Parts: sequence; C-alpha cells; structure tokens
Amino acid sequence: MGTIFAAGGIVMWPLLAFSILAIALIVERLVFWVRLNRRQRQVMREILQTYRRSPVDVFPRLQQNANLPIARIFLEALEIDGASPKQFHMALSSAMQAELPHLRRFNTIFATIVTVSPLLGLLGTVLGLIASFSVLRLGDIGANAAAVTGGISEALVSTAAGLVVAIFTLLFANLFKGLYKRQVALIQEYGGQLEILYESHYERLKQIKDEVYVSP
Repeated sequence: MGTIFAAGGIVMWPLLAFSILAIALIVERLVFWVRLNRRQRQVMREILQTYRRSPVDVFPRLQQNANLPIARIFLEALEIDGASPKQFHMALSSAMQAELPHLRRFNTIFATIVTVSPLLGLLGTVLGLIASFSVLRLGDIGANAAAVTGGISEALVSTAAGLVVAIFTLLFANLFKGLYKRQVALIQEYGGQLEILYESHYERLKQIKDEVYVSP
C-alpha cells in the first residue's frame, strides 16, 4: 500500500484526507440514522395516542424523546398556546423547516468530496504525464524507460484513487439522501395526523367555551 501510495504522487495526500473525512462522516451519519429509525415509529404512535387521550400529557413524552427530530418539531408547535388550526399548521411547517438542515447534515461535504476527488485524480494524471514527457528524449528512449513508466504509473494510480474515493462516498451520500426523503415523508405523515387531532381538540374546546358563555 505504501508503494502504491507513493506511486500516486502528491495528489494522494489530499485524497487520503478526503477518504478519512468521508469515512468519519459516514460512520456518524450511519449511527444517527440507525438510532433514529430503530425507535421513531413506535415512539410517534405512542405520542399520537397520548395526545388523542389527553393533550396535556403529551408534553412530558415529547420532552423525553427530544433527541428525535419529529418530537422536537411537535414540541415546538404545541408550545404555542391557543393557536388556531391555521396558526398551528404554520408553526408545524416552520419547525419542520428549521429541523431539515440537521437531517441534511454533511450533504454539502459529501457532494464536495464526490466532485473534487475525480478532479484531483485527473490532476495527478496530468502531473504524471508531464513527469513522463519531461524525461523522454527521442534519442535515448531505452535509458529513460523507468522514469517514463514511473510517470505513467503515477498518472494511473492517482486517477484510480480519485475514482475510488468518489464512488465510495457517492454510494453512501445517495443512501443518506434516500433516508432523508423517507424521514421527510414520515414527518409529513405524522404531522398531518397531529394536525387532525389538534383541530378536533381545538373545536371541542371552542364548543365548550361557547356553551359556557351562552349559559346563564
């Protein structure tokens, strides 16, 4: 591996840094998504059932699970006291928009690694070919064969390394994009159910207030 790394030339160092960074971020995101998907559905069903029975009792449950993005969204929207269903919808949408960047975390870095790594490999190719042609003399080809093949080796190794880093990162970046889209769909699904429950609760409270106001 050391020989191959040395054969790749100077561009192998930034490619090595990119690969280490990509692996670290991929591990972090895998842990995040595994923890999230392991318990989210069950927790949200329990929260919706609790809200259906007693809206006041849902706050401790949400605070208990504040490490879940959807729980934080619900908590922020429900903390607005006396909001109309329209206002509640706006609060829920705003909380969701504020939470989305946390779900898309590191996407820009992944995109940068995927884009720049092949370019670094291409740069290594150009530098290797320049090194090969710089030692090539038409009248003395045999004597410079080792230097020429060394430059070509640098060109091929750096190109392959850049493609490997880019492909590896792209596979996981697309996986995380799919998980993100799935998470957004779940938030919208559970958010819609909460809005229905909230509107029913709001209308019930409004009816009770009207009856109290009308009665002598």
